[in-house]
Amino acid sequence: MCDSSAVRDATLNVAVIGLGLIGGSVLRALAMHGHRVQGYDADPATRATARTAAAQAPANARWHVTASIGDAVRDADLAVVAVPLPAVGAVFDELASLAYVGVVTDVTSVKGPVRDLAADRLRTGGQALATFIGGHPMAGRETSGFTAADPRLFDGCSWVLCLTEDGAGLRDWVELAALITGLGARVVPATADEHDAAVAAISHVPHLVAAAVAALISNDPLAGTLGAGSFRDGTRVAAARPELTAAMCGGNAPAVGRSLDTVLADLNAARAALDGADPIAALTPWLTPGHNSRLAWPPQAGESADLPARADVLLRLGRVGGWIESVSADGRTVRAVRPA
Repeated sequence: MCDSSAVRDATLNVAVIGLGLIGGSVLRALAMHGHRVQGYDADPATRATARTAAAQAPANARWHVTASIGDAVRDADLAVVAVPLPAVGAVFDELASLAYVGVVTDVTSVKGPVRDLAADRLRTGGQALATFIGGHPMAGRETSGFTAADPRLFDGCSWVLCLTEDGAGLRDWVELAALITGLGARVVPATADEHDAAVAAISHVPHLVAAAVAALISNDPLAGTLGAGSFRDGTRVAAARPELTAAMCGGNAPAVGRSLDTVLADLNAARAALDGADPIAALTPWLTPGHNSRLAWPPQAGESADLPARADVLLRLGRVGGWIESVSADGRTVRAVRPA
């Protein structure tokens, strides 16, 4: 990933490390779009499943599965780290031991801790090796594993790419944004800390709330039988593997704690309303802000414009809820959309 125009004109060599739902979907999507992809997973059974699927894929959209991280990244322009947060440090150590000097991105749902791991681990002799760009596609399912992978999982999804205020690594960032928008995703610029605060509210706390609500039926068979749309929709993510949710929420503990405190305070206000003389009247204004916010979601595309690919401009775009839908051929401008 050196020449900005090459990102749009040439096939890239990409290594995907970790072949679960997201990593497997990245692998399949890149292959479907003509890139040369090498995948690796620490689990031999997952590697075998991915090899079998590759053999059955169309000839122009196949990938290869390697026996080691070293084999996967040997000729890679880009390495995508798609392992759970507790395993990220070990993968970074392996990349450093291999003296990998390409671009590294990840798909982990927490960005601050991964940024810090990259700064600490992707080094040798005190010198940074690879350029690290934190990423997080806001796409997923309650199912997991390579068999759930879908090359179209990212169509229309928001994919955060982290920037620093000083614009370090901006050229590689723009190239990666071009690659990701080429997969059909919307690239959203944000700092790592901004990302972590936002996802605590819209992803991590909802996982905790869903788990608490789902647990209510464990000793209430009648409630389980009566569960319908509200229960299904409100608890869908409780079906995610507990260890993955724990890593996600625990890895973002400070931001999750702040958002959870806000939700608990709001729920306590609702609880107090139930004890009032007229709970119906008291609950109506409590419910109204959430009702209005949900009706206005998701944000609709509004004004679009070509913006210079500068860190300050891109971060301002992300802060107003905007996104990038394409990158110019020379990498100097982006086609940006602000919400209506």
